[in-house]
Amino acid sequence: MSECRWQKSSYSVEGSNCLYIAAGEREAIMLRESDRPGVILTTTRTRLRIFIRAVKAGQFDHIGEPRR
Repeated sequence: MSECRWQKSSYSVEGSNCLYIAAGEREAIMLRESDRPGVILTTTRTRLRIFIRAVKAGQFDHIGEPRR
């Protein structure tokens, strides 16, 4: 794989805990956090778009809540 050009999210403030994104080979999109740059999540544009829409729609709001 060629050298990645990581771009910091515009929603990340100065300091730690920043999200970075890079285009990979073919359709790959790679994500990493500044506090663990060696851990890279790889997905596609389509899957990332679907995930972001689901988050915005509140489909994951229940995560972390105690089970009933």
